Amino acid sequence: MVIQSKVIENEKLRYILRCPEQKDAEELSKLRVKIDGQTENLDREPGEGVLTKEDFEKLIDDDNAAERTLFLVVEADGKIVGFTRCEGNKLSRFRHKAEFGICIEKEYWGYGIGKVLLENVVAWADNVGLKKISLNVVETNTKAVNLYKKYGFVEEGILRNDRFHKDGKYYNTIIMGRFLEEDKKYI
Repeated sequence: MVIQSKVIENEKLRYILRCPEQKDAEELSKLRVKIDGQTENLDREPGEGVLTKEDFEKLIDDDNAAERTLFLVVEADGKIVGFTRCEGNKLSRFRHKAEFGICIEKEYWGYGIGKVLLENVVAWADNVGLKKISLNVVETNTKAVNLYKKYGFVEEGILRNDRFHKDGKYYNTIIMGRFLEEDKKYI
């Protein structure tokens, strides 16, 4: 699904929130690898699960045409510095929900970009009538966990010793979900 571009400005940064275009595919491919190398908060090590320019071109086409999938990028200082992708499920039993993640280049942490991406995913999900949106987050990413909770996400479960990091330790993954306002009475 495509949404209208927005200019976001705060005291620290001015940036554009928009859906990606075909011309962004190569930049997104490189950015994803770069971000993977900047944090232990994501699932991949640098170079794992690489999406090529062609992979991103297909994702952009598919996502922009899909009714229950949203792909957003953040453009600042003339380059893409972050993105989110909220992917709806095509299976009948799971069409009511979508899963997403947020990736932001480390240099741009602390500018409120994650919050803006999350606000837009939540608003879009509610607008298209998704009953549930969910995500996985490593337990040590408390800043993200607290942000998700502020936007109505609840912890649904914990995957124990789910991740193995470079420090040689195992970490838990928290499964979080947010339910459409009218459906919260059931949780």
